[in-house]
Amino acid sequence: MYTSIRRYEGLGSGTIEEIVKLVEEGFVPTVSAGVGFIGYHLVDAESGVIATISVFETEEAAEESNRAAASWVKEALSTLLPNPPQITAGEVRVDKAA
Repeated sequence: MYTSIRRYEGLGSGTIEEIVKLVEEGFVPTVSAGVGFIGYHLVDAESGVIATISVFETEEAAEESNRAAASWVKEALSTLLPNPPQITAGEVRVDKAA
């Protein structure tokens, strides 16, 4: 499995609510339809920070997700995000779910 984590900083609280709504309605259907999709999470880390976590079966699927996310964010969220995301991606080495 491969994971991509995107961290966005400098957001206002009203902005976060708008981003969550747009992501649920626009990005989640797109990313979840991708080949190798396992899961997607958006975390409100407070203090103007959100992080998204995408999990895929293969590195190629995760990389495609990063490209799709960059394109979608540029199109749908560019006016709401003051800073580019910090992206961390790599192979899942430990996987334990409930």
